[in-house]
Amino acid sequence: MAGARNLLILILLLMLHAHCPQGAKILTICLVGGSHYLLMDDVSRILQDNGHEVRMFRQIGDGTLPGYKMPSTPYPVSTYSLDEKTLKEFDKFFTEYQKEFFMGKAGFQFFINLMNVFANQCRISMNQTDILDFLKKEQYDIAIIDAFNPCTFFISEKLGIPYISIFSGNIGNAIAVGLPSPPSYVPTFASQLTDRMNFMERLKNTLMYIGSYIAENSVQAIFNDIAERHFPADSRPSLSDLYHKAELWIYNVDFSIEFARPLLPHILCIGGLRAKPANPVSQDLEDYIAESAESGFIMVTLGSMLSSIPRMDLVKEINSAFAKIPQKVIWRYKASDWPEGLEVAPNVRLLDWVAQNDLLGHPKIRLLVTHGGMNSMMEAVYHGVPVLGIPLFGDQFNNLIRVKAKRMGEYIPATEIMAENFADAIRNIVGNKSYKTSVMKQSVILRSHPFPPDKQLLGWVEHIIQSGGGGHLRPYSYQQPWYQQFLLDVILFLSACVAAIIYLILRVMRGLIHFIFSNRKQKQN
Repeated sequence: MAGARNLLILILLLMLHAHCPQGAKILTICLVGGSHYLLMDDVSRILQDNGHEVRMFRQIGDGTLPGYKMPSTPYPVSTYSLDEKTLKEFDKFFTEYQKEFFMGKAGFQFFINLMNVFANQCRISMNQTDILDFLKKEQYDIAIIDAFNPCTFFISEKLGIPYISIFSGNIGNAIAVGLPSPPSYVPTFASQLTDRMNFMERLKNTLMYIGSYIAENSVQAIFNDIAERHFPADSRPSLSDLYHKAELWIYNVDFSIEFARPLLPHILCIGGLRAKPANPVSQDLEDYIAESAESGFIMVTLGSMLSSIPRMDLVKEINSAFAKIPQKVIWRYKASDWPEGLEVAPNVRLLDWVAQNDLLGHPKIRLLVTHGGMNSMMEAVYHGVPVLGIPLFGDQFNNLIRVKAKRMGEYIPATEIMAENFADAIRNIVGNKSYKTSVMKQSVILRSHPFPPDKQLLGWVEHIIQSGGGGHLRPYSYQQPWYQQFLLDVILFLSACVAAIIYLILRVMRGLIHFIFSNRKQKQN
């Protein structure tokens, strides 16, 4: 009996070992600062804390986390810094475009220019031979890359490591990934449409869907010389090839905010990695919030990269709007950049950095005023906090369209903000309980998943490592030429068959008519 019991215990231990693989060697690659780094840091920590050996390859020096105190990491980091000239050029580029953001002028051209900046930085990254040689010798099992910067794909390919792509926003690159996106109900990126479109909206969406292929080709062409310089001609990858080669695509979004749409087996929506139960805020801040009594407070933050507003007139309007409301206001704004001669509203406190997730989890919060970045959206949904958005660039417009469509809040373009209408918008959202009800409903959807986001991330990464890659999840369409994917050869064949049948029918009818009329003439004669 004892022998049988020991055998059973041995079998159970073997089964447990089979399902709990030994720690893998994982490289995370992050070449963008701001919220992109914060997300990749969370990903790295989750994997490191669960028994894997993680190292991050990171570009530093872009200055896109002003006011943030970088904590120590439980994993090692291999870093390199851009040269002084490149840093100055990037700083000038971003400073100039900040003004464009608040003027409503940062459209597709900004994205093209940003990709050109990334391509220039990529040439520097690919020349970090000492670091790349070191990383290659480490023989990592897999890389987890921030897919927003295309350079991460070339680095992974150069190192010869299979990779999982993490996209920090919504599914805005569906065309590049080859994800089915029927324009009848899936809004094209930047269309600012919902999934419920009338005829004219579907027409607009279809035209933008066609145009997005041209736009994507323009973006990918920017990185062509990277492949030409660093890969031999017989194995030179295109960016499109590298997108399709990803073992998984993980998007930092959830269907509590995203519209329902078709996915492929290797496309995962794991939103809310940064959203978590709140920690207590500092005593000083707690005392300030307590002064608000039942009115509560609102939090204002326009993203990790923007610590101030470059338009003084807009700062005045927003500040004046805050003076008109009863709530306390915690505003992430660099005090040294505050306009001279402008007195901060008496109910406003400026902070260089805010613990956003912790404040969103505070019982007295009433509203989040935000740029609409996906990390902020997911944290707001997680904690059930209504939103007033000021979209500036990128996916922020799309995100806030979804917020409004699901009655979780409203948004106002920066160009339309005046003190009175901004104050009215705040009063409307805070005073109308339907917004709070709606966002709480979405919070239940997000929180009630069978597995929390960190467990989903961990489980899928381990599945890919154990199964030797995600080839079983990727569709065969990735290997088909475009004319086969769109069935143009089948359509052409069927069209030819129909044309041939119509031609034969017409010839037969013509012959019959000729025969009938010939017989009539013979009888008459």
